[in-house]
Amino acid sequence: MTNIELVRAARDGDREAYDRVVRENTGLIWSVARRYFGQGVEPDDLYQLGCLGFLKSVQGFDESYGTQFSTYAVPKIAGEIRRFLRDDGMVKVSRGVKERARLIHQTRDELSQNLGREPAISEIAAECGLEAGEIAAAELAVAPTESLQYEAGGFSLEAMLGVDGMEESITENLALRQAIDELPEREKMVLLLRFYRCMTQDKTAKVIGVSQVQVSRLERSALEKLRRKMVMESL
Repeated sequence: MTNIELVRAARDGDREAYDRVVRENTGLIWSVARRYFGQGVEPDDLYQLGCLGFLKSVQGFDESYGTQFSTYAVPKIAGEIRRFLRDDGMVKVSRGVKERARLIHQTRDELSQNLGREPAISEIAAECGLEAGEIAAAELAVAPTESLQYEAGGFSLEAMLGVDGMEESITENLALRQAIDELPEREKMVLLLRFYRCMTQDKTAKVIGVSQVQVSRLERSALEKLRRKMVMESL
């Protein structure tokens, strides 16, 4: 059976096929796990975490995505390992940032109920006593590791940046977040709303208070800067 045939069978509940597809992709799983050596977790434990992420990729893969299975699997494997490191305290988000993100989330919910619509960033900022950039930074810091694969209008941030041939750098979520943090404030907010909160360009425009055309331009500019940054990281 080919790799994709094994994936199909495993997805349909064939345990033997699952065991075989894991064995045949051991090299792929180890190649991702090795990136996290030296962070206080035994290599075998990292591999087992990678296997769990691999299983999730088997269960979630859809051939209609138009991508190779390995391209889909790598972020899932890496994400499972990073989630463990983050939750186990290895990758830290400060208590202050977490509390700020919690305040922003609560304020957004309250304003949404009171206004009957998604509040603008400026409205949340005014209510919280924060700058718009501080809101974007806090929400990006606590965004889930799967966010690279969230789709906005049929395209994930991962896909928009051109993941093919760049798996090692693009799936290193911390590097990408650092690159995003270096963007101008409005570009950062556009990416937050478009790819982390999955809003359309029209809705993003209303939240930020600009036109849809401006959102489109800001998005293109931000993606191009990130693409150049990630290419440089991969060299």
